[in-house]
Amino acid sequence: MVTEIAELPEEGELVIATVKEVTGHGAYVSLDEYNNLTAFLHISEIATGWIRNVERYIRPKQKTVLKVIRVHKGRVEVDLSLKQVSGEEKKSKLIEVKKGEKASAFMDIIKKRNNLNQEQVHELEDKVLLKFDYVYDMFEIVARKGIEAIKTIELPEEIRSSIEEESKKIQIPEVEVRGTLEVALRAPNGINLIKDILSSVQSEKGNAKISITYIAAPKYRITSRAENFKIAERIMKNAIEKISLMIEKKGGTFKYTREDSKKRRDV
Repeated sequence: MVTEIAELPEEGELVIATVKEVTGHGAYVSLDEYNNLTAFLHISEIATGWIRNVERYIRPKQKTVLKVIRVHKGRVEVDLSLKQVSGEEKKSKLIEVKKGEKASAFMDIIKKRNNLNQEQVHELEDKVLLKFDYVYDMFEIVARKGIEAIKTIELPEEIRSSIEEESKKIQIPEVEVRGTLEVALRAPNGINLIKDILSSVQSEKGNAKISITYIAAPKYRITSRAENFKIAERIMKNAIEKISLMIEKKGGTFKYTREDSKKRRDV
């Protein structure tokens, strides 16, 4: 009789666990990503210092992020820690799991839409994973940059079309940097010159965009939108420098006043 060898996590790995039983010595949990393998969280690894009530930190049926601290392959035993998981690590792991769930949902739709069997789905995922760390990364980059971003992956056109369609469901985070421009030119055709100058810096490239709207003479609002503040600030700075240079060359005056930035939407 051949005994099936259980897949085990690596030491230092973050795992999602469901609490099965809480005892005076710790808690028994099942590892969601490892076929519900039972693992143990010792009371000394739940929190720093003396613990009066274990269930203050961990309760039956609760899902939590834990860190693997020891793996006994011979006995198929895994020891875990809660106190060694930082807030940032927990957040990162939960995002990873959420993205994995979304990718699975996308792949299920693609499977049904294209009448694929499970083996074909695995072949598709293997192709994706040769280029990306996670399947979700492919959908995300298509959402950000368009289907051309995965042109190096050899895929049938109908599959490519399905990937593009599912990628549209991903909301790319967007931030907004705003400011007010005060622009004046004394030339006879000053208003038209100002319009031409401002129009020349308006642009949209991928998820980065500069737009300018009229408020009331001599004021205009300039808005920079991008997926993070670093990019938004950079393209705003470039736009302001270009406008300033062109207005000064025409002998005009220019003033920029920064307004509050804001985050427009989440992932």
